[in-house]
Formats: sequence, C-alpha cells, structure tokens
Amino acid sequence: MSSNVRPESMERITTEALANAFIEDQIKELRAQIGSKKVLLALSGGVDSSVVAALLIKAVGKQLVCVHVNHGLLRKGEPEQVIKVFRDEMDANLVYVDAVDRFLDKLAGVAEPEKKRKIIGAEFIRVFEEEARKQDGIEFLAQGTIYPDIIESDGVKAHHNVGGLPEDLKFELVEPVKLLFKDEVRVVGKALGLPDNMVYRQPFPGPGLGVRCLGAITRDRLEAVRESDAILREEFAKNGLEGKVWQYFTAIPDFRSVGVKDGKRTFAYPVIIRAVNTKDAMTATVENVPFELLQHITDRITHEVENVNRVLFDLTPKPSGTIEWE
Repeated sequence: MSSNVRPESMERITTEALANAFIEDQIKELRAQIGSKKVLLALSGGVDSSVVAALLIKAVGKQLVCVHVNHGLLRKGEPEQVIKVFRDEMDANLVYVDAVDRFLDKLAGVAEPEKKRKIIGAEFIRVFEEEARKQDGIEFLAQGTIYPDIIESDGVKAHHNVGGLPEDLKFELVEPVKLLFKDEVRVVGKALGLPDNMVYRQPFPGPGLGVRCLGAITRDRLEAVRESDAILREEFAKNGLEGKVWQYFTAIPDFRSVGVKDGKRTFAYPVIIRAVNTKDAMTATVENVPFELLQHITDRITHEVENVNRVLFDLTPKPSGTIEWE
C-alpha cells in the first residue's frame, strides 16, 4: 500500500476480520519501514491519530513517541482520556505538554475567527517542534492522514498542524491509514481495542473549542463552553441521541444579557445548542430534539454552569447557516 491511489481491488474494511487482516499487514509494513528507529506522533485523541498510535504501539512499542499537546481548547475530560488510554492502559511512550496558558495568552483579545485559527495552528507547530527537538534519534513522523485528506489536501493532514515543521526536521512520513475512509478507520480502531467514545467520537474542529467560544476567547466563557458541552453530551447519551445525531455541541457568544438567579439580578452569557444531521457536511438539517429534553438540559446548564443565564436552540439548517458558528 505504498501508492497514494487507493487500489480498486482493495476490499472495504467493514468487519472485524477484515480489520484484523489490515492490522496484521500494517504491523509488518511498519516494522519493515521503521526498523529499530524512533517515530514521533502528534496524538490529539481524535480517531485518526488514536488509531495510528494504537497501530504503532503494536508494531514498534516504545519506539513510538506520542506528543499530546493540551492547548486548553479540548472538551472536558479529553486530555485525561488520552493519558488513561495510551499511557496507563497501552503503556505508550507519551509526552504530555500543558500549554494552556501559552495558547490562551496568544489568543487574548483576538476576535476574528480566521486569525484565531492561524494562531492556534502556528502555536501548535511551535510547541510540537520544541518537543520534537528534545527527542533523540527521531527519524519518522507519523500522521493520521486518511484517504479523503489525500484527495482534498494533496496528502497533508492539515488539522494535525504538522505540515509546517521546519525543513531541518527531515522526518520520513509514516501514514498507515492513508488509504482508509473514516468509517474504515473506526472499524480498525474498534478491532484495536480503543474505547467507543474515542472510536466513534463525533467531528471536532481542529481549533477545538476556540471556534465555539465566539469572538475573543475569555477563560470564563471557555470554561462555560466546556462545561455546557459536557452536559449536552451526557444528556444526549442518556436519551438515545448519541450516535443518532451527527454533530451536537454548545457555543457561547461574546455578549451578556440580564437575568435572575436566586432572586438576584444577573448579567451573564447565553449558551447556544447546535444539533445537526448530514451525510456530506455540505448541507445539514436540524435534529428534532424533544422539547422536554431541551427543558431539562436548559435547567442543568443554567444551574450548573457558571456565568450563564440563558440557553438558546439553533434552528438554522445549512444553508443558510453553517454547522459551526465560526
């Protein structure tokens, strides 16, 4: 599977047996490519990089160095899950980088969405480069490139932000799932023993919660987005909507409104709930969430999340709205 063109004869990976055969083939190919050298991977905790990490752990063990950068824009519990699954359960050689303050300081006062994206991407490259230079004997760079990335972006996995590493870091690429579609990657991840909430993780933007904390990011609104999103995901899972709804999340705009809590006037932020279904992300419809469930989620968010006094539900399909707000 050295070609960037998916062979027409390649069987779709739809079963555990096919996934296991793919895994065995890849382990052989990875060992032949890497030999006794070391390989570096930016492990985000998303399905693509997680499956690549699990494959490489099986193939070369401690020769893999995983770097997990916590930029403060991940969902609740995600950094802890990466550490638990890969360091504690799979005994991975994992480097955890707490870069929360570094990223948030860079983003302070920046309201323009594209500028926020560029800052997050550029800072990630810098942090990853610094960690790469601390390692000795790295000759390979693993990426969670999948087949649609090759078709759409000429083989560079842009959302992992490692395509911009300096020229002197002459790593040879390792891309074991580059000929797979997303659904096939999930089947392989399941066969590798990764947890369902990692394998079936819903789409999450590269800049993370940075594009759901609308406008200039502040720590209070960022934390409110994280906590309200966790409540939404918990309630959707409890009520049978997890796996049924393609994508659901909360966002918080950069304005406040008057409200009342415990008999006192408040001046706090609204939380916007977004829940959509789509086949190709080009168009999307809004999920018909039961009103009683929305009321329950509203009650939880307004009582459990600091600096919030309203909950809104986004009824806009795509078009005219996009799926994300920024």
